[in-house]
Order: sequence, then C-alpha cells, then structure tokens
Amino acid sequence: MTKLKKEKRQSEGGDDSFVDKEGRWEELVQRVTPIAKPLASRKQTKKLYKIIKKAHRHKQLRKGVREVQKFIRKGEKGLVILAGDTNPIDVISHMPVVCEDKSIPYCYTPSKEDLGAACGSHRPTCMVMVKLHEDYTDLYNECTDDVKGMPLPM
Repeated sequence: MTKLKKEKRQSEGGDDSFVDKEGRWEELVQRVTPIAKPLASRKQTKKLYKIIKKAHRHKQLRKGVREVQKFIRKGEKGLVILAGDTNPIDVISHMPVVCEDKSIPYCYTPSKEDLGAACGSHRPTCMVMVKLHEDYTDLYNECTDDVKGMPLPM
C-alpha cells in the first residue's frame, strides 16, 4: 500500500504540476467548497505557492489552523492562504472573519495537498500564513496587492 502511495506522489510531479495540466486544475476547482471565496486564479496560485516556498526556506511561515490562529490573535501580520477543499469546512470557516477583523489579506487555493507540498511537507495543510522578509519583499508585495484586489464575498 505504501509503495503505491509513493509511486502516485512521484507521478503527480513536484513543482506546481497542476498549473500545466488543464484537466487537473479544473478537477481541483470543482472540489472547492462553496464558501471558498475569493479563490485565486491559476496564475495567482502559482505565485502564492512560490512565495510559500521562499518563506519556508527563510523560516517565515506559519502553517496549520491552530498555529495561524494563535499568531493572528497575538497580533502577527502576514498573508493568509487557505485551502478551498478542506473538509469539514467548519475547521476553517471562522478564519476569514478573523482575518477581516485584523485587516489581514487572505485568499483560497484549490488544493490542501498542493498547499502542504509548497510548505515542504508531505502532509496536506489547511492554512498557511506568510510573513514578510527582506529577501522576497517584491514578490510578497505583489501577492498581497493581488489578494487585496480580489472581490470579497458579500
């Protein structure tokens, strides 16, 4: 059983493999929950995964619902990225309201598996917060501007 999982993981490809395959992207978007708004586009998702990888290298990343929630409530600022296919949705349904109260930009990506892989983990991740670092300031500002420009749900 584990051998099949390893082969499946390797066959999926590593670095942003969903971006190149139209069918995979459409499949991921169909699995997204109804409250996952604003959902990043394919191009924005690729940028977000890129900044997550850079933040992971510089230890400027908070991952997981409990850790992100704890540091938001302590007053830490950053860019919050949520997985749109989280099930049950009650796990993260309160976080957009918390982010809006603290004026923290947030958006959804279609896959928690890809979000976890961007963090350098083999486990899926429901939520990630990227903090600012001087090595990727330009990309961080570009991503936050993109996310702030997305229309918020009513």
